[in-house]
Amino acid sequence: MSKIRPSTLPLFLVLMLALVAAAFAEGPYTVGSQNTVTADFPITRPSTTPCVVTLLDNAEFDNFNPVSFTYTPPADCPGPWAAVIFTASINVTAGIQYDRTANFWLGPTAIYFGTTAEPSPTFGPSWYTESDLTEMSPLFMTSQTGTADIGNLVNGTYTGIIYATSTLEFYPLASGQAAPATANQVYSLSAGSSGGTVALGSTSSTLSGTFTFPTNVVNAYLDVYSQSQSDDEFWYTCVPNDVADELQSCGNTGFRETEITIDGTPAGVAPVSPWIFTGGVDPFLWFPMPGVQTLNFIPYRVDLTPFAATLSNGQPHTLALSVYNADSYFSDTANLLIYQDSGSTTVTGATTRNTLASAPNPVSTENLHGTSTAITGNVKVTSNRSFTIAGYVNTSKGKVTTTITQTIDFTNKETFDINNTEYEQDIDVTSNVNSTTTVATKGQPTVTYIRDQQFPLTFDILVYVTSTGGENQLSTSWQTYDVQTTDKQSGVITYLDLLTNAVESTDTLEFDSSGNFIGNTGQASSQLYNNSDSNGVSQVCILTAANNALTSFGSTCDQGSGTGSARDKTKAGSDRNSSTTNPLVQPWHDPFNPAVKGNSK
Repeated sequence: MSKIRPSTLPLFLVLMLALVAAAFAEGPYTVGSQNTVTADFPITRPSTTPCVVTLLDNAEFDNFNPVSFTYTPPADCPGPWAAVIFTASINVTAGIQYDRTANFWLGPTAIYFGTTAEPSPTFGPSWYTESDLTEMSPLFMTSQTGTADIGNLVNGTYTGIIYATSTLEFYPLASGQAAPATANQVYSLSAGSSGGTVALGSTSSTLSGTFTFPTNVVNAYLDVYSQSQSDDEFWYTCVPNDVADELQSCGNTGFRETEITIDGTPAGVAPVSPWIFTGGVDPFLWFPMPGVQTLNFIPYRVDLTPFAATLSNGQPHTLALSVYNADSYFSDTANLLIYQDSGSTTVTGATTRNTLASAPNPVSTENLHGTSTAITGNVKVTSNRSFTIAGYVNTSKGKVTTTITQTIDFTNKETFDINNTEYEQDIDVTSNVNSTTTVATKGQPTVTYIRDQQFPLTFDILVYVTSTGGENQLSTSWQTYDVQTTDKQSGVITYLDLLTNAVESTDTLEFDSSGNFIGNTGQASSQLYNNSDSNGVSQVCILTAANNALTSFGSTCDQGSGTGSARDKTKAGSDRNSSTTNPLVQPWHDPFNPAVKGNSK
């Protein structure tokens, strides 16, 4: 059975006491089911009764044409709202089909970004996803057109059809309840007035937007989505260009990073999450549990508050994104949330310090040993960045100074053993971000926000020739999303939140001597979702699966709703492109999709 690693999940032994197997349950968790499921907890709802606005009602996606809808604010639940929740129920019919990208847009603004589960010829999965969009409340105050884009190829070969139902839930404030803090304005970096992601095919490619902002900006936050596609889908497997051919891998090294600029000046960094889609490497790895955030991406938030005074000067400003080392391509979009001074129409100030370099400086090392028939050894790439950005605004409440200090450490070590009978690639990625934000307001206690984030990934792949002349592909993946948030006032902790979301999976694909898929063995997976905070929140769910069916779920898992989400491929796609003379069939087969794939989704 797949196991969750205790080094990352120290509470595992304690939490296992809560793990029980259930024969039947009226919720998302049913032992013996192959259906898509995650351990992620649903969003906690307010006590009031929501008004529900339907965006899609069983809309069909069998081509690459986005589906339009008209949004009108709920007349019976005027804002401000206690919460705004996006929901989507999605399913795909049994058949041959790839996982697909799914984007939902309200005007130019992304309100959902994820990927779909991949079906099998005999099973069509269904799933549910939701997101808290309360902070973006101004977006929902006016009527406008929206689009849902789940590009999907359906023909004589690819037969799985996707259906989606989606709503927005608007929860009124309870009697006497104060409205939650939300942005005052939402701006979007996308392909146009109807939304759409932009493909960034190289380091020099950019997604940009030019805006004239209000003259009283006090806080600015950019939520960044960078989704790997095509040749970059498995960017964490890539190697330096000079050894890419002999290692049968993609190039530009195994390092990617999103850079943010304002008017050409470096303004922030967004590490790239190693999202793995449900067709990735081996689809059976993700039956019934997909990888971390596969079905609903969490954007990376970049705090641009030190630039608030610049954004408030009444002049147009250009925000831009680029992906360092992009190699055809990353699919990007971002939302900028602006907070304004409620007590004045104009603020002044300046950005006083900015030590962020214009680009990272990754270091690659190669330790490879080769003969005419074999290659062994490893390649490694590291990137270490530390910087400080500070600025102040003179507001109606006095001078407010924001100082952001970040350290971003990235390492990707890939170990290879390639010969005439096997191809082995073991990948070990560590990606850590430590961010400390200090806010000093004249006459008030200093507030400090500390956020530690980790995106580790271990992926081991072994393709070997069997005694009958066929091939087996053994894959083992371990992926974690860890976040620790600490708030302090005058050095005293006022709030603490811990989140761990971890998925581990293993499976072996079997092919005969002609390359025909004949089955899979040894599938096992597990997921732990553990979120707790100093306000008393305690959310714990552990799932296990074997032979591509759920085998157990913890007694503390929430049975009130499912979890899930959606991605697009204009061409077939999860195998690497390479020119190789290795006698093995190219690694990373997708047994459900017979074409040699070009990775565009």
